[in-house]
Amino acid sequence: MLAQGCSIREFRQEDLAKVCEIESKAFPYPYPCYIFIIYYHLFPELFLVVECDKEVVGYSLGIIEHNTRGHLISIAVDERFRRRGLGEALLREFENRLKTRGVPEAVLEVSVNNVAAISLYKKLGYKIVSVLREYYPDGEDAYLMLKELL
Repeated sequence: MLAQGCSIREFRQEDLAKVCEIESKAFPYPYPCYIFIIYYHLFPELFLVVECDKEVVGYSLGIIEHNTRGHLISIAVDERFRRRGLGEALLREFENRLKTRGVPEAVLEVSVNNVAAISLYKKLGYKIVSVLREYYPDGEDAYLMLKELL
């Protein structure tokens, strides 16, 4: 259940500037904006935004690999709107869209130091399956996490 005045919908190209702003504030190594457009053209139904009072305040972006695995590429919520369940709602909607397509599992990578995100992912049933050594440009490790959907 989303906070009052908030809803999830598919990304529209006019959302790009706000999504890129949220991405750049949320991550030390943000994706360049063109990556969002590439993935949008591949899987528009898996690029979601959450709006609160008509303002885009978060997004999730995912793809389907080999028709067998959903891959969450990026998810972030504007820091002013965190801890309201918006990230969880985005992730659940991403998973629901994978399930309706018969995709049996979802994966994601997360910094080993991102305690809040790891906690959310574990709460939703994701399990750490491996450590990706020196995954980030600064040499930081990441966890590969997986959830069985079907």
